[in-house]
Amino acid sequence: MFLIGLWNYRFRARYPPHMDTKLSWAEAVHPDELDEEFDTFPTSRSHDVVRMRYDRLRSVAGRIQTVVGDIATQGERFQSLLSWRDTRATSLFIVFSFCSAVVLYATPLRVVALVTGLYYLRHPRFRSKLPSVPSNFFKRLPARTDSML
Repeated sequence: MFLIGLWNYRFRARYPPHMDTKLSWAEAVHPDELDEEFDTFPTSRSHDVVRMRYDRLRSVAGRIQTVVGDIATQGERFQSLLSWRDTRATSLFIVFSFCSAVVLYATPLRVVALVTGLYYLRHPRFRSKLPSVPSNFFKRLPARTDSML
């Protein structure tokens, strides 16, 4: 077995086709970003440059905070769905989960994947302009941001 592996090792791809080692993004970097990287610790740049860098960092951090807040809100909605905070929504979710478990157990996975793919790839003429029922149901669940004063 070891000898077969050594024999096959001779015919391996020396340069994998999915890895281009000649491609580099060093040319695409903005000069200001390189200047920021190689700046000394007590900065030697003017206050305007430092303020611009700080504003750019604040805008990126604000976008990250918005995305993390949206993910936390979705998690709170899912938790309220399972914690019987809204009894009607939780009972509907449990009935839906049970029915979907029965359907997924009874049908082959290929058929489920085919039907799901055909549903998502339908022509835009057959799509509704309203949000789907499950997403509308999930967005109406309470979150902690709804109960804040």
